Amino acid sequence: MTLPDVTTARDTITIPAPATPYQGDIARYWNHEARPVNLRLGDVDGLYHHHYGIGDVDHAALGDPTAADYEQKLVAELHRLESAQAELLLDHLGPIQRDDVLVDAGCGRGGTMVMAHQRFGCQVEGVTLSVKQADFANGRAGELGIDKSVRAQVCNMLGTPFDTGQVAASWNNESSMYVDLEDLFAEHSRILSVGGRYVTITGCWNPVYGQPSKWVSQINAHFECNIHSRREYLRAMVDNRLVPQTIVDLTPATLPYWELRATSSLVTGIENAFINSYRDGSFQYLLIAADRV
Repeated sequence: MTLPDVTTARDTITIPAPATPYQGDIARYWNHEARPVNLRLGDVDGLYHHHYGIGDVDHAALGDPTAADYEQKLVAELHRLESAQAELLLDHLGPIQRDDVLVDAGCGRGGTMVMAHQRFGCQVEGVTLSVKQADFANGRAGELGIDKSVRAQVCNMLGTPFDTGQVAASWNNESSMYVDLEDLFAEHSRILSVGGRYVTITGCWNPVYGQPSKWVSQINAHFECNIHSRREYLRAMVDNRLVPQTIVDLTPATLPYWELRATSSLVTGIENAFINSYRDGSFQYLLIAADRV
């Protein structure tokens, strides 16, 4: 597959109409989303994410909570943890060559795409329903001088413009809760080459708990999404020729991020729902890596 020149494609891009009213709602949500947390964290080093973090908090780096620069250090630490999450996802993509094509489904402002290109040196394509996010990601790629290799397009992740079997690896980083999983994994299975790798990091409700808890319902309402169960992920992957190779429960690893964020000036009001649901076992934070067979 020969991908179009990024600059030319941006100049002639056609914004598709949403396929469903819900997709239109999600596009509007992210086009108007203006919470400072994502931008403040991205300003630390220019990597702008739309996901959460993993790992132990470096309290030595935070220093004295009464110091004038403590909040600045706290923001930097939150950003370090969210970049560690993206690094873990990239660790599970397997061997990637410079002539490969990677796809970030639900790419947000493009932080993981930039990290993928910096690590592998290959073409990275992102898709998002949000014109605002795509413009931001493409502008940032231009500032970094990598816009020939990193691009965000406005389209539905359930119907991407990529050729069948032409993608070496693809992922969803906290974006799969906005779509039907059968449809999502059918599309990843279509674009991936046989032997290609799919990775997701996602929050999912724990079927052992019985039903989605009140905390999960609060998260759904806050982000206008529909969180799936762990069982649904595994079943839909296998149904679509994506065979899980690795499943990592990241729940204990993500709690420090949320507990730290709850003490910051960047709180959005949803922090306690994440903390309580992770603690009571009704919600899990998982990494799943699967191979296309």
